[in-house]
Amino acid sequence: MTITRIGTGQRMSKIVKHNGTAYLCGQVGDGATVADQTRDCLSRVDALLAEAGSDRTRILQAIVWLADMGDFAEMNAVWDAWVPEGHAPARACGEARLARDTLKVEVIVTAACD
Repeated sequence: MTITRIGTGQRMSKIVKHNGTAYLCGQVGDGATVADQTRDCLSRVDALLAEAGSDRTRILQAIVWLADMGDFAEMNAVWDAWVPEGHAPARACGEARLARDTLKVEVIVTAACD
């Protein structure tokens, strides 16, 4: 079986494709609020999905990390507008200390791909 790595550096690949599945590295976004960061982060997910031969209707699973679960509703407002109706993936959301103090949200996606 073939494993394809896209955007590979020393530490990680942006995308790993195997057996019709694309695994995206965690995405974070820019902005002052969790809504701003979520929108930017999901825009980055869209770009990686397209590069992998997929799109948001083919997302199988998403893991969302928030720096503060108090931001859950604000993040969900952006998430709910982004996910196409009828295509909600399996999803988990938890609180975690993120890589930088300014980060409020990180999203990890697994999707079906060509």
